[in-house]
Amino acid sequence: MTVSVALLLLGALTAVLAPRLLARAEWPEREPVVALWVWQCVVAAVLLCCALSMTLSAAAAWQAVRGRLFAPAPSGVVEAYALGAAGPWAAATALLLAGGGVWTAAMLTREIVRTRAARRASRAELRVRSPLLPGEEPGTDRLVVLEGERPDAWWLPGTAPRLVITTAALRRLKGRQLDAVLAHEQGHAQARHDWLLHASSALANGFPQVPVFAAFRDEMHRLVELAADDVASRRFGRLTTALALVELNEDRGVFGPCPTPQALVPQRVNRLLTPPRRLTPARRLRLTAAAALVPVVPVLVAFVPGLHALR
Repeated sequence: MTVSVALLLLGALTAVLAPRLLARAEWPEREPVVALWVWQCVVAAVLLCCALSMTLSAAAAWQAVRGRLFAPAPSGVVEAYALGAAGPWAAATALLLAGGGVWTAAMLTREIVRTRAARRASRAELRVRSPLLPGEEPGTDRLVVLEGERPDAWWLPGTAPRLVITTAALRRLKGRQLDAVLAHEQGHAQARHDWLLHASSALANGFPQVPVFAAFRDEMHRLVELAADDVASRRFGRLTTALALVELNEDRGVFGPCPTPQALVPQRVNRLLTPPRRLTPARRLRLTAAAALVPVVPVLVAFVPGLHALR
């Protein structure tokens, strides 16, 4: 059971230290795409620690699980894990972690159901506000223009994704500013940022007392916007993209002395106007590779006793 405890401690250590290290680092602002990857690897490592610890705890508590898990392994491998010497808390640990896994699956399922219902409602509203003209077929138009007094643009994902923009936005955005907004929304769609947002929200809502999941959700909402801004700015320029953001949001109270919850917009504008220097390709590669190794560590911890017994 030493390995199971080690995995739990490793998961807790990762959940505590990783968000603090990332919060202190200055490079995520410069490389949001790399930061998105690092956060995913950190959360995957935490979940993997819990899953592996649950499996080993269940093997220690019940002979039936142990027999199936270690069926093809030599007897020396089983002895290396010392599963027979586990105390009565092994079953409780396995059941607690299994309950957490079931709850995680339930939260993800609920998020999927809610998302699909919201998309159906949005598409129904689109059909009412922008009905098909004679000869048009549903799903053929990827761009939908809606009458509206408020400038806005958003991407509606799904099997037939659509970009929705209001007439107020068309009147306000000038020249390449409109192209920058469209490129921003297409950047969200191409990277499937909606998946990251929904997964992080499901974990944070399912486990509100776990800070790493709350930080994961908050950072996903921030980093996906920065990444999409970079997509637009590389194609149409940082000044054009910044001006487009200002035009779309200046009437929403985000630039005043008492900003609304959308206060991320001024930070995005400032970042576009004073762009941080990007990391070198070599450093980006090192960060990406190092992050990919984070979920590998719990796997190595779980397999080290068995591999050592086979030597």
